[in-house]
Amino acid sequence: MFTLDPHQSYMMPAHFGPRYIGEKTSGWYHDVTAMVVSYKTDREKLAAYLPDAFEVADDAIVSVFYACNKKVDWLAGRGYNLLGVNAQVVFKGDKERLVGTYSLVMWENLTDAILSGRELQGIPKVFADIPDHQVDNGRWQVGASHFDNPIVDMAIDGLVKVSADDVEAQLKADAAKDNPMAWRFLPAVGGFGPPAVNEVTLFPSKNEYSEVFVGRGELNWANLTWEQNPTQYHIVNALAGLPVLEYLPALVTRGRTNLSLPERWSRTLAR
Repeated sequence: MFTLDPHQSYMMPAHFGPRYIGEKTSGWYHDVTAMVVSYKTDREKLAAYLPDAFEVADDAIVSVFYACNKKVDWLAGRGYNLLGVNAQVVFKGDKERLVGTYSLVMWENLTDAILSGRELQGIPKVFADIPDHQVDNGRWQVGASHFDNPIVDMAIDGLVKVSADDVEAQLKADAAKDNPMAWRFLPAVGGFGPPAVNEVTLFPSKNEYSEVFVGRGELNWANLTWEQNPTQYHIVNALAGLPVLEYLPALVTRGRTNLSLPERWSRTLAR
């Protein structure tokens, strides 16, 4: 009979044994190119999508970010692309108060990354087709789609390089807000009744930048019908309904990312 080893890490189907974890499976993503477009939105409309443990931060800011991840250690050097949406929030729990970001949704184009992020960290990951970004005459563009229908198009132009000193100063200023959070919700078997898992999670990471550029960004969300995207249309339409009151400076970055920090493991936050 198969039995679980409490000292190992498992994912479904667990009966085939634990995940391989060794010297080649670090959390390093050695080649990451990212785009970030942020904007101020309506406070009340954004608050409608936050669980009860959160409130909108002082500024109601939404960030849409894309990452082209290559040379990923835990994928034996392979890579994948993602496009996600974060909100600036404050978590008010029983024992701690954290200023950071809340993951509204994250699309990825690789099943393995989706499953590990959902099961192990509670990040609300779903699938989309996300081709590599394109650069045309200084204009960076990327988009996501599902069932051959668009989800969002994203573009940044007018880029100016940021000095290394300015990047370092900004990283230090942002350190106190480096708290990416999510709602780990797993429904009951069958989908109805009290959820099997209902908890807030924190999943820290570390970015190291070799180049940073700032520019002008823009977003174009689709408005979809159930027939066009039966599993995600409500997500896309909700995000399209958050008004862009003011675009903030957009970013293009190159560098690397580490998702496994022994000094800051992913954990559950007490509500």
